[in-house]
Amino acid sequence: MASVPKKVAERLVAGLKRYQPIIIAAKPRDVGETDTVTIVKDMLADIFGYDKYSELTSEYAIRGTYCDLAIKLDAKLSTLIEVKAIGIELKEPQVKQAVDYAANQGVDWVLLTNGIRWCVYRVFFTRPIGQELVVDIDISALNSRSDSDLETLYLWCKEGWQRSALGDFHTQKQALSRFFLGATVLSDPVLEIVRRELRRVSPDVRIDIEQIRTVLVNEVLKREVMEDPKAEEARKKIARAANKALRAKEAKIDGDQPEIPSAASDGTSPDESPGVQEIA
Repeated sequence: MASVPKKVAERLVAGLKRYQPIIIAAKPRDVGETDTVTIVKDMLADIFGYDKYSELTSEYAIRGTYCDLAIKLDAKLSTLIEVKAIGIELKEPQVKQAVDYAANQGVDWVLLTNGIRWCVYRVFFTRPIGQELVVDIDISALNSRSDSDLETLYLWCKEGWQRSALGDFHTQKQALSRFFLGATVLSDPVLEIVRRELRRVSPDVRIDIEQIRTVLVNEVLKREVMEDPKAEEARKKIARAANKALRAKEAKIDGDQPEIPSAASDGTSPDESPGVQEIA
């Protein structure tokens, strides 16, 4: 994860110490959604660094309904926040509601929270709309002395947002997911390396990469790693990256080729080209 600037870390520590007792006390009182929104808005300002008056919007209108909060940076909508009462357990219907709000407004990120649990989702504009849980924070369980916990909070901070910390974290998480690892293992360059290593062990056995791929798919990798929609997206992304690298390599090779001048490039006729002299 990205390192947390000292000034931000100090704010996170102070914010946790202040708000952890508040939300822990609010749960047994079963405070309603309106009061939970107030707590969340204060946390966004005091912990996460957003300006309460210029960057946080309450009751953000979306086609005849309202999302509880929205964050605007440089007057541009950055993300939406759907808040539930602190005693409500966050489940799939609430997730769908939050994601639908984000998809309607064309934003990539949405936060669903009940004040204690903060769930950050990445929205994918596919058919149907998809989402991935990227960060799941239990504020009441965080340790203000833990660097790891502070780094997790930093992902949602204004400073982290401006530095694309959340997007970078998601990219890293994707790269290490079982779907990307599975797709990488089944890519031709990796299979070629496996084939080479197997031939070292059994030099007299003829093995091709399709045989290796078949064994990996049928006997080694889990079915979900191969058949989940995320697996297909991983394969496409790896293929795009491979094609991009190939094009870059071809362009470099073309750029390294010396330019061969045409016969008349120096103004001479073909018969007057350098190295050919008429003998009188």
